[in-house]
Amino acid sequence: MRILGIDIGDATIGVAVSDPFGWTAQGVKTIRRIGFKADLKELIDIIEQYKVEKIVAGFPINMNGTLGPSSEKIKTFCEKIREATGLEIIYQDERLTTVAATRSLIEADVSRKKRKQVIDTVAATYILQIYLDRISK
Repeated sequence: MRILGIDIGDATIGVAVSDPFGWTAQGVKTIRRIGFKADLKELIDIIEQYKVEKIVAGFPINMNGTLGPSSEKIKTFCEKIREATGLEIIYQDERLTTVAATRSLIEADVSRKKRKQVIDTVAATYILQIYLDRISK
């Protein structure tokens, strides 16, 4: 069973997918958001291509554990995805995933311009891998 990981932002959606065994997460792409219908179509194309059976969405939680306004936006967006696909959506705490993704790209000596292009995909990969590691225990 493949699982899709998404990091939803205002301008982009980072996308990752698990291997068929659910052991590792691999980055797929960064979707440039242009409108819900177009964004959803691109996600559905990826879901069909990889035969995804579940979605893990990064969920923004404040460092003190509270939910902020962006949490509600993510829930609303994910509910629309669930309605359109029928897939279960799991929310995964995404605190510090962008920080970790940025650090790993800097350590890999990726240029600032290239980091900006792939950061959301790398963050989605982290979100999905955290979930995969958690369920494998």
